[in-house]
Parts: sequence; C-alpha cells; structure tokens
Amino acid sequence: MAKAATRHNTRPRRPARGHARGRQGARYWSGRVTRQSDALDLEGGVFKLRDPKRIAASLKRSAERSRRRKAEPYRSALSMLVFYINRAGRNLPASRRRTLEKAKIELRRQFGRE
Repeated sequence: MAKAATRHNTRPRRPARGHARGRQGARYWSGRVTRQSDALDLEGGVFKLRDPKRIAASLKRSAERSRRRKAEPYRSALSMLVFYINRAGRNLPASRRRTLEKAKIELRRQFGRE
C-alpha cells in the first residue's frame, strides 16, 4: 500500500524578526539609540577607536558640544559608553572590553572626577 501524501502548508515562510528590514544598520534598536539618542551627538566611529584616551576625549567633546543631552556632560558621556558596553554583551571581545573599561577610567580623569 502506498503512503498517502500529506498536505504541507503552502504559505511562504515569514523572515525571522528584524531580518527583513532593508539596511543592516536599521536592524537593532540599540543602533538607533546610539545614532539618535537625546543623550548626546556622537562623533562617527568613536567606539571603534583603539586608544582609550581618544575615546574619552571624543565622548567628552561630544557631550560638551551636544545640544540634545538631558544630563550634565560627564553623566551623558559615561552613560553612552556604558550603554555601548552593555549592549555589546558577550559579543564584545575581552581586549575590546578592556579598552572600553580603560576609556571609562580616562573619562573620569578628563572630567576631573578621579
């Protein structure tokens, strides 16, 4: 006896959540927060820098110049750095995390809050 053919669902499969949106950068809400947040206006590529002093200086400069920040400059700069570290989570390599943690210490120093 031949096996009866089973009828499969013929509807096209929906793409996984977040993958069907045009550009790669528009995929995560955290990326949008980094670009458009009221915390402060960031310079492009600040979190890709390798030198903690340059990262801290860029965040400080951005925080002091920004008209969109809600809190004082130090607090806005530090919160954006912590936000980036937290959102990267386990995907952040240990060497990169060390650099960003050093940038936090350098940011405190540059704002005179040692």
